[in-house]
Amino acid sequence: MDESALAIQDRFSTGCTFSEVLARPKNNAELWEAINRRASIDAESIERAARLGAARQLLVISEDWCGDCINVLPYLSRLEEAADAIDLRVIGRDTNRDLMDAHLTGASRSIPVAIIYDENFTELGWWGPRPGPLQEWVVGEGLALPKPERYPLIRAWYARDRGRTIVSEVLSIMERGDG
Repeated sequence: MDESALAIQDRFSTGCTFSEVLARPKNNAELWEAINRRASIDAESIERAARLGAARQLLVISEDWCGDCINVLPYLSRLEEAADAIDLRVIGRDTNRDLMDAHLTGASRSIPVAIIYDENFTELGWWGPRPGPLQEWVVGEGLALPKPERYPLIRAWYARDRGRTIVSEVLSIMERGDG
């Protein structure tokens, strides 16, 4: 393993598990708990996760105040639960600026960012800050709306989708190393 992979492995090992994220005091604790209680993934996604040929490390850059993080992390946690090959850790955006700046959305430090590594901590790709169709809407017609009007529509999209797009897009990146 090269030096950069060792550095990522060290950073990964200092990250929090999703259970630890849920257990600590945070903004919007009730919403975190409510979405976590409802989060589940479908049988097809569970099968895809089980077919991964090797270990995958999922390092998520997050902050507890972020609405998108609240709507995404419970589904990534369910993905981790679905397959022994997947290990998830969460790190803060503001305390990991170098890694965040290497995974910008345009020029923005948008979160969450899920970075997928193989068993040797070689990056396979990254996902974020939102599912593709929702991100298209947000940067398109969504930007024309005032923030107080935009966020309920974003929450409604997440509620209708029930994590399906998040899980599918992240699994697609995880599957890259199995070819």
